[in-house]
Amino acid sequence: MRKRLLALLAILLSFAMLAAACGDDDDAGGDAGDDTATEDDSGDDMDDEPAEDDDESTADMSDVAEEAEGSDDGDSGAVDTGPVAGGTLLIQSTQVPRHLNGTVQSGYATAVPGTQLNASPLLFDENFQPQPYLAESWEIADDGLSVTLNLVQGAVFHDGEPITSEDVKFSLETSQANHPFKTMFAAVSSVDTPDDYTVVINLSEPHPAILLAMSPGLLPIIPEHVYNDGQEIKEHPCNAGTDCFVGSGPFTLAEYEAGSIIRLKAFEDFFIPDRPYLDEIIIEIVPDPASIVIGLENGDTDLSATLGGAANVIRLQENDDVIVTADGHAAVGPIQWLEFNLADPALSNVVVRQAIADAIDREFMSDVLDLGTTFPATTGIHPGSPFHNPNTEQYGAGIEAAQARLADAGIDPGTISLAIDYIPVSGSQLAYAEYIVQQLQDVGFDAEVNTLPDFPSWAGRVAAGEHQMTVNNVWNWGDPVIGVHRTYLSTNNVGVIWTNNTGYNNPDVDALLAQAGAEFDFDTRVDLYAQAQEIINQDVPMVYLNTPPFWQAFQPRVQNPPIGIWGQLGPMHEVWLAE
Repeated sequence: MRKRLLALLAILLSFAMLAAACGDDDDAGGDAGDDTATEDDSGDDMDDEPAEDDDESTADMSDVAEEAEGSDDGDSGAVDTGPVAGGTLLIQSTQVPRHLNGTVQSGYATAVPGTQLNASPLLFDENFQPQPYLAESWEIADDGLSVTLNLVQGAVFHDGEPITSEDVKFSLETSQANHPFKTMFAAVSSVDTPDDYTVVINLSEPHPAILLAMSPGLLPIIPEHVYNDGQEIKEHPCNAGTDCFVGSGPFTLAEYEAGSIIRLKAFEDFFIPDRPYLDEIIIEIVPDPASIVIGLENGDTDLSATLGGAANVIRLQENDDVIVTADGHAAVGPIQWLEFNLADPALSNVVVRQAIADAIDREFMSDVLDLGTTFPATTGIHPGSPFHNPNTEQYGAGIEAAQARLADAGIDPGTISLAIDYIPVSGSQLAYAEYIVQQLQDVGFDAEVNTLPDFPSWAGRVAAGEHQMTVNNVWNWGDPVIGVHRTYLSTNNVGVIWTNNTGYNNPDVDALLAQAGAEFDFDTRVDLYAQAQEIINQDVPMVYLNTPPFWQAFQPRVQNPPIGIWGQLGPMHEVWLAE
């Protein structure tokens, strides 16, 4: 009976959201990845990993993405007459970058323009396999202790200076010293440059994530002659200054007004002949997702992946003149979960955690609370990732099962008080917290929602371990070494948000992750991560809720849209506009 009432309430709220979204003044507090405006140095964007910040075997969520009602398959829908050169692509986004130097700053807001401005050594296809870019070939040593890159000859920066092995070395070492994702290049012991076009990356141990860490959004190649001038790299004036910004990618920086507009122009001397196709990309910063929706509907806006909440996605899905798809951004791999503080006396008991997991209906949350715009998740590795294990303990058996589990262990839920925090900038997470509290009350727990005033208050509280439970949103970032290990390694409980904030400690998991992180054989890695996921799901340091895809909407004229594993966090030199 309670679930029927919850469903009715959610449906009524959903209709209210849809009605509100149709008005020009809608505030449109969106889902994770959609509506927060700044970036956070803790490792991801405040809107990306909380509601902003900060993988998949096919273009996005593989099988589950195909179930999205109204989702397009990613084909732009226009008649393909072959690539046409020229034109301006208008992207609207809610995301505001601090600057454009991706060697020292992570996140969606930085990477979308940053990957147009700077090239990386490698690109990756829909199967997570590396492809040539600035490195035309590469070789991994038999012992796995070095990777040799052979660079494209004749490539130049936007100021005409040649791109050499010294620039790659400088960029990698800058990222190693400054980027928030410390695991990406932690195994790099030195970088040799035997000639201008050869880079030898020496490793202290085999490190299979090294290749994916050379993706566009993770290792932009920046000019040593600009940045190696003794100034603090994180505060360098050329990180965003149009007067001195020098990139290596397919587009140059023509205009940058913080929080307003980023204008990119095609680089005529780009190292890939006849690319990019577009003359120009304009990224407009639009704080209100409802305004972005209107721009897409009237044909003014070409592309956006920051659409706001579920109501906006559904509204666009019902418009035959706009393409809407869940494909793309597979390597980002966002997952939302209910995270436990294992130091809490009640939550230190695995039976209590398992009972809570049984009480939560993931299908209800995705289908009703999120109106079918998210997909249930069952492990901490994204469902589309080649390392995802679908055969783990998944819980969700219901209220009675949760009560029976507690009764068998002699636990009276009425003696346990629980409070749930949530990321306050995300309206969807408040709905999740309220739903979970109702479920826990039905089990018999004394449960309540704890509301904090702002994102910094939430982040500080969780990082300090002052919470009991929190709804959270964390990204996989492609390879598990980069975005997954940080959550579970016992050595990473370091008092910083988006690390091991549960206090989870299992030596078997530590060992499996360490082995998988140093294993180049793909099938062996799959098996090791499968074992780790099985153990973690038995221990239940968190309850996995759903994967919120980056819903993208674009005009039919947009050809070869950015629906690869990095989505808009990758270069758009192959995008073109049909006439």
